[in-house]
Amino acid sequence: MLGAVALAWLFPEPGARGGVLHPEIANKAGVALIFFLHGASLSFEGLKSGTLNFRLHLVVQLSTFVLLPLLGLIAYFATTGVLRPDLRLGIFYLCALPSTVSSSVALTAAARGNVAGALFNATASSLLGVFLTPLWLGLLLGSVGRSLPIGPVIGDLLLWLVLPLAMGQLARPWLGGFVRRHQVAVAVIDRVTILLLVYTSFCDSVQGGVWSNQSLFALVFTLGLSLLLLGVAMGSVGFASGRLGLSRSDRIAAVLCGSKKSLATGVPMAHLMFGAHAGLGLILLPIMIYHPLQLLVGGWLAGRWGTRVLREGEP
Repeated sequence: MLGAVALAWLFPEPGARGGVLHPEIANKAGVALIFFLHGASLSFEGLKSGTLNFRLHLVVQLSTFVLLPLLGLIAYFATTGVLRPDLRLGIFYLCALPSTVSSSVALTAAARGNVAGALFNATASSLLGVFLTPLWLGLLLGSVGRSLPIGPVIGDLLLWLVLPLAMGQLARPWLGGFVRRHQVAVAVIDRVTILLLVYTSFCDSVQGGVWSNQSLFALVFTLGLSLLLLGVAMGSVGFASGRLGLSRSDRIAAVLCGSKKSLATGVPMAHLMFGAHAGLGLILLPIMIYHPLQLLVGGWLAGRWGTRVLREGEP
């Protein structure tokens, strides 16, 4: 991601509007490709054993779509006059995003948690996010006198996210084996496409002079705020899981799913919702900071918890 940002800083013309990469076309094609591959690789059969664990689902989804967006609202208004409006919007956008799928499930498995529950909640979160993320953004922007055309935005998300996901799932009987045999190649395509979206996001920002007034303070402040949001989310989910009497494996899944935010969904969704907005790079900056932080902290916790479960066993 740092390489993609540096490339946009040095050579913004190809990825900006009207550039040779034609981002207005390439970005939507890239979004569709990402979610088609997700659909072809996602096994819905694995969700069946996790569907009835309602207390776990309640904790994860309330954290993802209620607790963190409310924290994002507080951060948005508390940073008035401290950060630029697009960066403040980016912090709220981060908080309103759905959870990750692959890293949530992988970290839950490493921590010896409830993998079926993690898979169910991560997948459900991705689908709910198509509707709830733009609704949260519409509420915020409406309250400050700006508008987000909710109907067209959700229509775009359904067309470029949900439809390719469904097509990938329908093609799974024919493509599933191929995807499994070429997981590395599929992962490379997925990540290169996301990096292309990151690159084009920053090209317009650089050409528009958005970064000329940014200070190191804003970057450090966003880093500290991201750490705070992650810590509050993990602590709150852990506390709520204990109060509800969830098993240790369910608590692990709840903490690791309920605190995650998806870069793989957030970057494509931002392109569809904000289009060629000159401040798109600033809007994406918080999720680009939060993403590696959640992997570092989640990986460290997963290692500790996995070792403890192996040593003590499930009570």
